[in-house]
Amino acid sequence: MNLADSKKQNNISEYIIHMYQTEDLIRVYDFDMEKIEEYVIKHIPVEEKEPLKNWYSDVAKQMKEEGITEKGHLSEVQEIVTTLTNLKDELLQSDEEFKKIYNKSSAHINKSLEYAQGQLTNEVQACLNGVYGLLLLRMNGKKVADELMESINAFGDVLSYLSYKYKQRYYMNDN
Repeated sequence: MNLADSKKQNNISEYIIHMYQTEDLIRVYDFDMEKIEEYVIKHIPVEEKEPLKNWYSDVAKQMKEEGITEKGHLSEVQEIVTTLTNLKDELLQSDEEFKKIYNKSSAHINKSLEYAQGQLTNEVQACLNGVYGLLLLRMNGKKVADELMESINAFGDVLSYLSYKYKQRYYMNDN
């Protein structure tokens, strides 16, 4: 099982963010598998590199097929975002614990949606973008303002609960 598959089963939000990062990485190296192998795969601490190389190649191929070479996300990943959005809506109707988490986070989510000026309307996507944005800032050595961290922590709370419920629903009942 590769890292993406492991994340998919254990924390679906981490999986989505991992896939966003993978898409961006492939774009940075202009879909050049030799560069990806030299600058990325070579530095990942796994013994068997060939499956990883094949995985990156498959993701790159999917991205080309779906026409997202410059921006956007794989349809398979965005379908999971839709599933999480539906789960969020369902939990808001039926789960008191989630309602508390969501209510504590809603001001941050709404602020993020306002900031997007209509380019983003999905609350789950806003949470994912916030957490992914933090990852990008940290990778670039940027300091993150306390106010921004408060929002990102709120997004993380929502995503953590949704991921837990997603895992319960789609992976724990398989046994």
